[in-house]
Amino acid sequence: MTALRGSLHVALAVFRRYMLTAIKNPALFIPAMLFPLLFLVSFAGGLSRVADVPGFDFPSGYTSFQFVFVFLQSAAFGGVFTGFAVAFDFENGFARRLLLAAPHRSGLVLGYVLSAIGRFALTGVAVTVAGLVGGMRIDGSGVDLVGLLGLAIILNAAATLWAVGIALRAKTVQAGPVMQIPIFLVLFLAPVYVPLDLLTGWIEAVASWNPLTAIVEAGRGFISGQPTSVALSFGCAVGLTAVLTAWAMTGLRRVERGV
Repeated sequence: MTALRGSLHVALAVFRRYMLTAIKNPALFIPAMLFPLLFLVSFAGGLSRVADVPGFDFPSGYTSFQFVFVFLQSAAFGGVFTGFAVAFDFENGFARRLLLAAPHRSGLVLGYVLSAIGRFALTGVAVTVAGLVGGMRIDGSGVDLVGLLGLAIILNAAATLWAVGIALRAKTVQAGPVMQIPIFLVLFLAPVYVPLDLLTGWIEAVASWNPLTAIVEAGRGFISGQPTSVALSFGCAVGLTAVLTAWAMTGLRRVERGV
């Protein structure tokens, strides 16, 4: 219990520090806010005629269809930008001081995840307001929306653990593309513009095996009030998080050996 309390104390200290840094340094926060908003405007507005394609039968409309993807994307990008902040701390020397000061270093990773969730909370609210202003329909119940939010939070944690694992190994913001590009590719190899049933060729084959597909499809089911693939989506999200927790913790152990 003492170790658990110590880890939580470290995690909360890291959470407070990174949230204050994000607020005081807009350059670390505004891009994570703007990217999802730009994607929502581009996809839901510029591609709205896609809803007229034969076979597109999403009941809540194209804005809601795209909102779910952008909402989940903002969750993932919130994790990536947290990884950037961790790498920056290694470059300026603060991370090593933090490692030396923290009595329970596993709390550092938990703190990084909590700070990423805090960042996503701010971005998620902005994206949701923009979606509602743009005419988004929400046909799901309160329980459905909790399901969508739960998927987003788990995805946010998974992306954070991936990016933090890279930051702990590289210790430089020059590793930013390594944090971002795999997340970007996995997201955009899911059904982004149309449902999975309307995809063809190699992209349909890749999307069918992409674990993000189940998460995106379930999120769209939640917002339309027609939940689908719920167990599969949460299984994929939790499985990714478990694997990436091991990835981040092994990165932390490598750093500890060098402190």
